[in-house]
Order: sequence, then structure tokens, then C-alpha cells
Amino acid sequence: MARILVIGSHPDSFVNFRYDMLRTMVNNNQVFACAPDAPKSVIEALNEINVQYVNVNMARTGLNPIVDLKTLLSLYKICKEIKPDKVISYTAKPVMYGSIAAEFAGVPEVYSMITGVGSFFIHNDLKSLVIRKIMSLLYKMSLSGNKKVFFQNSDDVADFAKNKIFRDPSRTVFINGSGVNVQHFHPQPLPKSPSFLMIARFIKAKGLLEYLDAARAIKNKYPQVRCLLVGWFEDKEEALGPEILQQYIDEKCIEYLGKLDDVRPALAKSSVYVLPSYREGTPKSVLEAMACGRAIITTDVPGCRETVEDNGLLVPARNANELMLAMEKFILQPHLVVEMGRRSRAIAEDKFAVEKVNKVIINTMGLEEYA
Repeated sequence: MARILVIGSHPDSFVNFRYDMLRTMVNNNQVFACAPDAPKSVIEALNEINVQYVNVNMARTGLNPIVDLKTLLSLYKICKEIKPDKVISYTAKPVMYGSIAAEFAGVPEVYSMITGVGSFFIHNDLKSLVIRKIMSLLYKMSLSGNKKVFFQNSDDVADFAKNKIFRDPSRTVFINGSGVNVQHFHPQPLPKSPSFLMIARFIKAKGLLEYLDAARAIKNKYPQVRCLLVGWFEDKEEALGPEILQQYIDEKCIEYLGKLDDVRPALAKSSVYVLPSYREGTPKSVLEAMACGRAIITTDVPGCRETVEDNGLLVPARNANELMLAMEKFILQPHLVVEMGRRSRAIAEDKFAVEKVNKVIINTMGLEEYA
């Protein structure tokens, strides 16, 4: 039996992204899930699969030396108290500080998942360039002691190598995103009228403004078409405020469905899923839409392009007009909605099924489930 510590920055991600992985890890092992400020619902969900929640003081965004030093010390104390045999971290701060803390605490095996590079690696303003340099140094320090590093796309591997952050093929492992539960997300009947859906945090890097502008253009030309939006506002610098979204709601070009714990009803109302993101690891929402049999429109950028073969359309990032034209193509050629939706489901089953992703992770970590 191994003691495993899993570190993330958002407690909700343990349920929304890593629940199947945690449930698999629990087999013959003792598993701890560590993140800041988990709500009662998350703690209860973890308890149901015999995973113990551990709280850590962590600011999810920003780089404040004093605050981040406290996070590092807190993670070090957690590692010393739990004495895990293996630590696996995902998202930027858990990877950087979790790996360093685990190594200093003498944890025998440390692993990381690079689930995307974050907005500071997308933008090129002065602040982003400075923070990118700092994060690159922290990534380099943290990953140097990792036994294996999981990547979700080849572009991130190339960028880490180019920037001399991490370049070791013998310790690099590819996984197809977080995977998707193809039993939970199953094919659903298509709506009678064309409808588009985007699910995302309301930040610029997700391409929300491009979707809103494309929806406005579509609604002006095709009033019968529905453009749906699911998501939530964030308290961070690049977040979009409610007043911006309200303009599009008032114009009746967007139907805002709120933040949903279960997105399947929203997917059932859509015929095409849209994510015009500037960059991703592998977008979970796209995989869920694919599993539900939805055609995809996403951007030709790292992480997103890997989800589209013959099941959707790729458009340039930051281009609302090209996005609108792709949406229009599905309106004018409705047979594509059906054909590409079927292909999406097949690809989800063949490539992105969560069992297949977890098998790679579990086997790489030397655990027993898939031995």
C-alpha cells in the first residue's frame, strides 16, 4: 500500500477533473487530496471514495513572494506530516511549490502534470514577460527532481524544451488530457434548431469576447439560431466583468445559463460546441461535448487542435469573423452537425476515455490497478 498526495489549486477540480483518477488510485492505497479552501460538497465527495482532504494556504493567482513562501512552507509541513510515498501535482503553483516542497521533505517519488501553461505564457506585455521569466525559473527548479512529467500536448513539450525549462524525453509522458467519462457523458439527441454552446471561465484567454461578437453577428443574420453560454466570473486581472456580458444578453444574442454543476443539460440543448481559446493543455469541456456527440469549433492552437480531426472545424485564435463563418457553415450545412457529432463520440471513446488516460498515469506511477 502506497501513501499518495495529490496537489491541486482548485478544490473543485478534484471532482470535475480528477475524480475518476482519485477513485482508481484509492485501490489498495491511501490517498490525500490537497488544495486551498475546499467547500463542504467537495470534501464530502472525496470522502465518498475514501480520499482524505487536506487544506493548504495558497493564493491561486499572482506571484507574491511572501504569500508563495508561506505556501511552500505549508506544503513542506504537509509532506512531512503525511509522509507520502508519491506526490503528484497539477496546475502551475502546485507543480512549482508542491514539487519543491516534496523534494525537500524527502518524498521518494514526485510527479507533475502540465495541464496548460497559463495566461502569462500567452500574452506578450511587459508584465507577462517578467512573470513568465520567473515562472520558467520556478518550473525548471521544480521539475528537475520529478521522476516523470506528464504533458497533454506536444507544443507544451516543445516550449518547455525551447525555454530550457524541462527537456528530458526519458522522463516525459504524454496523456490525452484529463480524459472524459464516456458513460457519464453519453450521446444525446440533437435539438431541432441550430444552437451553439460555449462553457468557460470568463477570462479573455478563453476567447469569450470572440464568441460574444460572433454570436451577435450570427443572431443578426439568423435570428432563429440559439447561442448559449455557461460559465462563471473570476476575480483576476484578465477577467471579464458582468457589465460586458450583460450588453450581449440585453441584445438577446446570448442566452446565459449561469454556472452549472452538471453541464449535460446545456450540452443537450446545443448542436455544436464552441471554444475559441488562445491556448489549452487539453480542454475538458471539449472532451465532454465530444462524448455527448457534438461537433466542435475550436482554435488552431496548442491543446485545442488535438481535439479536432474530422469531427469539427479549426479557426484562428482572436478572430471573431472566422469564428462566425465556421458557425455559419454548420447552419448552412446541417448534415455536418450529424456527421461530425458521430465522429466526436467515436474519437472520445477511442482516444480520450478517462480509463485509458488513467491507465497511463497509474502504470507510470507504479500503482497496482493496471499492473
